[in-house]
Amino acid sequence: MTSSLRFPAIVISAAALFGGAVSAPAEAANWSWFSSPVKQSPQPAPVPAAPNAVAANAGHLRDGAYVGQTVDAYYGPLQVQAKISGGRIVSVDVLQYPADRRASQRINNEALPELQSEVIAAQSTQVDIVSGATLTSEAYMRSLDSALEQAG
Repeated sequence: MTSSLRFPAIVISAAALFGGAVSAPAEAANWSWFSSPVKQSPQPAPVPAAPNAVAANAGHLRDGAYVGQTVDAYYGPLQVQAKISGGRIVSVDVLQYPADRRASQRINNEALPELQSEVIAAQSTQVDIVSGATLTSEAYMRSLDSALEQAG
């Protein structure tokens, strides 16, 4: 007696690996080793997150320099100062950041200028974190959010 198992194939293309979607046969959606494929009702579309107060106030910030709260970036404290001119973010100066280890120095020397550039271009803290600098990026945004709340 010969038995054969049929496994649904999942097709992954280079486009799928680098930014596209992975496609699979409809019957492969919910495969169980012990049963036939299960059909599910379509899921509702995700509700987009509400923009934070900083994004809503972009262009309507009070001019001046605002110091954000000191945030623990795991390897040390991080604090920024936002400078606002004409209601817009013109610069973000980092007042303190973890720099006592060589790895922290290397990471922060690359990540902090990139974060400033992204924030100024977006006029918001709603930017992507820097790969390899997740803790720094999150602490930077939290400190900047607190500075911009003062300006808003």
